[in-house]
Amino acid sequence: MNLQEVGKTVGKDKKNKKPKKKVMPMEEFDKYYYYHRSVQSTENDVQFFDKVYKELKGKEAQSFREDFCGTHSLSCEWVKLGAKRTAVGIDLDQEPIDYGQKTYFSELNAEQKKRVEIINANVLDEGISSTDIVSASNFSYFIFKERELLKSYFANAYKNCKEDGIFIVDCFGGPKCQEENEEETEHDDFSYFWDQDSYDPVTNYALFHIHFKINGYKKIKKAFTYDWRMWSIPEIREIMKEAGFSKTHVYWEQSDEDGDGNGVFDRVEVGEECEAWIAYIVGER
Repeated sequence: MNLQEVGKTVGKDKKNKKPKKKVMPMEEFDKYYYYHRSVQSTENDVQFFDKVYKELKGKEAQSFREDFCGTHSLSCEWVKLGAKRTAVGIDLDQEPIDYGQKTYFSELNAEQKKRVEIINANVLDEGISSTDIVSASNFSYFIFKERELLKSYFANAYKNCKEDGIFIVDCFGGPKCQEENEEETEHDDFSYFWDQDSYDPVTNYALFHIHFKINGYKKIKKAFTYDWRMWSIPEIREIMKEAGFSKTHVYWEQSDEDGDGNGVFDRVEVGEECEAWIAYIVGER
């Protein structure tokens, strides 16, 4: 090979070489923005809560309480449903509350803002508010690992429901959720990773992380971490009844043609055999 050919080969190698991924400065990374795009569908969620209340109570819910509210996007979305709708959000962490004030609350008009109250407090605190619907979304109550502590929370939720109130929580499970695995969901400009780091069948304790990879940048690991106990549907229903709820219902996510969840939840008596499933459990006061 002569020098000219060597030059061509080296030049070709340089052209084929992929550009190095950059590291995104953390001050430029908005983890709550990517979280919202990846796992939240607030408009659909509040419409579902509204539908369930009408189905069970035969009337419209007006007041809504969002426990573990974080950025309180659900509360902000709820008041858009009607001029009489009110919402209260409860969370211990001031950081996501501040983010929600700047991002979602700020988008409401002056009249809607009057109907949203966000409180930096513990969801176990008593006497904060009483509403038609109390909710705990995104499996947030899985943080309570002991049965008695979860029962205390459910009992407080019962007290916070009005006479015709309902309590709504989501849950997930299936064989895939009992093993280490990482699942990637691709979006136009980034990827979302749900990483099950560990699972202990003796305690049902599990550790999860959320990672993101923005196009052109290196993967951002452990943007969120969750140290949870995986509660089963029968356990949740039993504890709800012990806490005072008169009835409980299961709303199971239906499947599309490929067998994946389609975001539609129907009331069922029997679930499906799935590697992974999502459901809502509803307690009636």
